[in-house]
Amino acid sequence: MATIPNNSLRNVQLYLRSYLALLQNYSCHVSSFNKRFNDFNTMTGNLGSSTTYDLPPLFTTAAGLVAADQVAAQRIATLTVDQANNTSINMSAQEIMFNMKNGAEDYRKVFAKSGVASLAQAIEINVAKNWDSSVANQTTGALDTTSGPYRFYGNGTSALSSFQQLAEMVMMFRTSGMVPDGLDIYLPDYIIPGIVGTGLNQFAQNRNNDIAMSWMVGAFGTPEDTYYRSNVLPTHSSGNTGVLAQELTVVSTNDPTGANVTQITLSGATASDPQAVFSGDLFQFVDGVSGRTNARLLTTIGSVQSRAPYQMRVTANATATAGGNVVITLSRPAIWAAGATQNINTPIIAGMKILGLPSHRAGGLVGGEAAYLAMPKLPPEAPFDSVSETDPDTGASLRMSYGSLLGLNQSKMILYEIHGSRVEPDYSSRVVVSLTQ
Repeated sequence: MATIPNNSLRNVQLYLRSYLALLQNYSCHVSSFNKRFNDFNTMTGNLGSSTTYDLPPLFTTAAGLVAADQVAAQRIATLTVDQANNTSINMSAQEIMFNMKNGAEDYRKVFAKSGVASLAQAIEINVAKNWDSSVANQTTGALDTTSGPYRFYGNGTSALSSFQQLAEMVMMFRTSGMVPDGLDIYLPDYIIPGIVGTGLNQFAQNRNNDIAMSWMVGAFGTPEDTYYRSNVLPTHSSGNTGVLAQELTVVSTNDPTGANVTQITLSGATASDPQAVFSGDLFQFVDGVSGRTNARLLTTIGSVQSRAPYQMRVTANATATAGGNVVITLSRPAIWAAGATQNINTPIIAGMKILGLPSHRAGGLVGGEAAYLAMPKLPPEAPFDSVSETDPDTGASLRMSYGSLLGLNQSKMILYEIHGSRVEPDYSSRVVVSLTQ
């Protein structure tokens, strides 16, 4: 196939750069997720390419002047590019000659622009699934259960409809000391008018003027917090223990010492229920159980008891036994043993109770730029003419390939992208929105 002249290739590159901007503008997750990695997004990558990044190390502080030596443990997380999408446009030679030209303008640009909109939506839907912890590897089909929040705000029944609730949501997240400022909050677009409406009912003239004109939540709270509206946030389907609001009672754990609890055996589920618990289900300990300490999350630094209730995310489906017992597997160990990793104020013992959430819409909250999106540059697609562009400011990459199918009177233009995404559990929270709202 004849090589496209240099001046045409430059035009294609210019088009592709403008398409990158469209890719960002169509998608709040794509535009706001952290895509700044050391040379990873600018390198040529394929499906399966991975990069690592550091998480802050954890230490304890001892009273007095006698030093207690601690091991310096580096915490590493891995982000793998395991998603791919393309938009393909077929044209015959006649269509190119008679339909794809509009005066001096190549109408293929218009088709490509719509193709990018479709591509952006596919990426956005996939990345938003991190809030439900359900992003599946396209090759293996396995869910990445290490990504996404284990904490949450909302009960899946009451409406999220006021500025006061947003303030409480942010406070409950920050009270554990994980992220002091700079939060990104992703909410379903359809709940924004109700929140704005309740704000307008309060007597705060200057603020009301602002939100009335913008008709959005905007930067409510601290100046560093930003709220985004999305119409593609995932719906989480809960197991029957959550749907039926079954209060489950702790029978035992895999570690009676409380040093590393990763599985809890519970009673109270429907006998022999094959859908008792689903992967991604969220649970919280019930307060006020006679003879049992209320379970609370400890602060990340200092391991001080916070106001936040101890919450958990499940990483596997679970079936109830004939006796109504069910075993849940936790995404993050509950650690009572004293030390830098201690995260709960009491051991998990028999008689404690937990309650799961019903099915709900899953929004999200993340701090410290701990939501990651990698979009490496794709290699050329020989023998077809292709060009790849990476936005140096955002790290987003896109490839366009063009070629003819020999003897078939057809030309094809394809837009490609590959990506991988991850939300760090310790720096995020699920925003739970009732399906009836």
